[in-house]
Amino acid sequence: MSDTTSTDTSIAATAKPTDAGQNNLDFILDIPLEITVELGRTRMMVNELLKLGQGSVIELGKVAGETLEILANNRLIARGDVVVINDKYGIRLTEVISPAERVEQLG
Repeated sequence: MSDTTSTDTSIAATAKPTDAGQNNLDFILDIPLEITVELGRTRMMVNELLKLGQGSVIELGKVAGETLEILANNRLIARGDVVVINDKYGIRLTEVISPAERVEQLG
């Protein structure tokens, strides 16, 4: 681990001032995030939950065809539509939340 630290220090020392911001960004690029696509939500009573079984259908609040929300670590980052790619579901982004709006979500 000390080899990595000394290497990082030498890179930072030889980097141009304009590269300093990039070096700081590189440090966080490998941090994993949990990405969630929310199809919808509903509320139910405990007795309704206990009655669920195989084949039960839970009605969600979203209308079919409505855009879905994409969350990173439970923070809204975008909205999009469901697509199918090689028999797997995907999301086509239709709106990306601006950095200013994302900052507003924090406070």
